Amino acid sequence: MKNPIYCIGLMSGTSLDGLDICYVRFDSDTSFEILQTEGIVYSSVMKNQLKNAYQMSAMQLCELDVQFGYYLGEQVKLFVDKHQIEHLDFVASHGQTIFHQPNKNFTLQIGNGAAISSKCQQRVICDFRTQDVILGGQGAPLVPIGDELLFNQYDACLNLGGFSNISMNRDGKRIAFDVCPINIVLNFYANQLGLDYDKNGENASKGKVNQRLVEELNQLNFYLQSYPKSLGFEWVETEFLTIVEKYDISIEDKLISCVDHMVYQLKLVFDNYDINKVLITGGGVRNEFLISLLKQKSSTELIIPNDDLIDFKEALIFAFLGYKRFLNQVNCLTSVTGAIKDHSSGIIYEAI
Repeated sequence: MKNPIYCIGLMSGTSLDGLDICYVRFDSDTSFEILQTEGIVYSSVMKNQLKNAYQMSAMQLCELDVQFGYYLGEQVKLFVDKHQIEHLDFVASHGQTIFHQPNKNFTLQIGNGAAISSKCQQRVICDFRTQDVILGGQGAPLVPIGDELLFNQYDACLNLGGFSNISMNRDGKRIAFDVCPINIVLNFYANQLGLDYDKNGENASKGKVNQRLVEELNQLNFYLQSYPKSLGFEWVETEFLTIVEKYDISIEDKLISCVDHMVYQLKLVFDNYDINKVLITGGGVRNEFLISLLKQKSSTELIIPNDDLIDFKEALIFAFLGYKRFLNQVNCLTSVTGAIKDHSSGIIYEAI
């Protein structure tokens, strides 16, 4: 590639921690430099709207789709102005997942691309998942194409966000799948203690593991399925939390039991796929109790990178997905999602 491509990646995860913004330069498929990052914490009003969007009427959801798009565009403009960014080829936005039911061939990420573009006056690439789901894929995880090309020095790449997902190369093909819920569950119970999240896993560390609960969670049908497979909030609500709520135990006991379950599932994947060295990123890395328990129970070497990669790797890779779409190159792998073919996914809105 003769000229470098400059872009911004936007990531808003299921844990609703906030908006991650990553300004990056790509010199080639395998060479990049993160130039600037910023995390925007959602207001309580915005967080509650996004959290409850799955219960909205169709009309309310359509309105939120546009309003959230305006918000994303405004944040991009503020970011560009603040950091005096002169070179920007496009903005790549993940959006906020509201529904994800690939088995019924639909997924929905709100944050209207035209609305984003109208506010920041930039080309916008978004809606990366829909095409894959329409082609029979899971629409997730999408990060593995970036793992394959940008971080292939590791046996595997693990992200600990709202959900944990892992990707690795097996027999010359990239495979990936969601492992188990992480922050989407831990935050749910932290909220019941009046907290946004369980900082460093402090409350979980005070609890006592309920072994019966852990064993019941480990028997969930999802864990018996082979990849490709992915998780959504609907599954957490109807399958996972339904089990936890049957137990009349303290919030701290629920937290530590869920952490114990998560560590068990992660270790199981490490062992089953003979993973010796894994790069770990995402907000869950900040949960010191979770990480210490994983180190204690697993012999796999856990590589924790610098803060930019811990917090902004997903935003970086959605910028990379946009980069591949911008060049009309494959950014979704059938070996990962199960779609009928590799393809280049994402809708492009030219600057308005």
